[in-house]
Amino acid sequence: MSTKNITSRIEEFLRELHMPTIRRMYTEYSDRAQSEQMGYMEYLHDLIEQECEERRINRIHRFVRESRLPAEKTLETFDMNRIPVKVSRTIKALMDGSFLKRNENVLAFGNPGSGKTHVLCALGYELIQKQYRVYFSTCSLLVEEMLRAKQEMRLDRFLKKLSNYHAVIIDDIGYVQHNREEMEVLFTLLSYRYERGSVMLTSNLPFSQWEKIFKDPMTTAAAIDRLVHHSVILELNVKSYRMESAKNRQKINGGKQ
Repeated sequence: MSTKNITSRIEEFLRELHMPTIRRMYTEYSDRAQSEQMGYMEYLHDLIEQECEERRINRIHRFVRESRLPAEKTLETFDMNRIPVKVSRTIKALMDGSFLKRNENVLAFGNPGSGKTHVLCALGYELIQKQYRVYFSTCSLLVEEMLRAKQEMRLDRFLKKLSNYHAVIIDDIGYVQHNREEMEVLFTLLSYRYERGSVMLTSNLPFSQWEKIFKDPMTTAAAIDRLVHHSVILELNVKSYRMESAKNRQKINGGKQ
């Protein structure tokens, strides 16, 4: 078989096997292998490694897109010195993603502007780098989507879709004052993910005030029980980052006058 025919057949095989990186680079690597007198195994290793690395990068990019995480809320843009040392250490420990394998929850509490959302989003980005799938939504939007799914008789399908994610981040649960139907779909989600997948949520309300969310004492207790049973709690009782930023801008602008 001629070299041209071999090349053609190789490309057909690689296309059928869905190996675009090897198909694009195998001739370049072959030339390099010859010039550097590489062995067959080393040549094959380098090619496969390149294919795997490119797939990993593409997978992470896809996970970032589908996560719906706010683009600006990463670890690089968060000042870890603002939060208690104990909380900072806990966040760093969570970054390895092992809590996801145990279906543990992460619950972040604190005053408005304390950085709860930023912390969980930054953690979400770090988990994606470890190739975990993360889904972010505000509580109000998520409840709205579930209500629409329920009305269209596809709530089970929506919940199964969410079960494909290792972690579901629910932001600002304390701001939503639910009516009974909204409370029911939110409770359904928490029950569905209990011991099946991790929930990461932020709230400006302590558990003692969660009856404002779920209205009914029994439902409130059941929701809290499901969340807390396997959980890590982050208490971010610090000054508002937005307020501090506004005061600093005022000082800078005042100094320029």
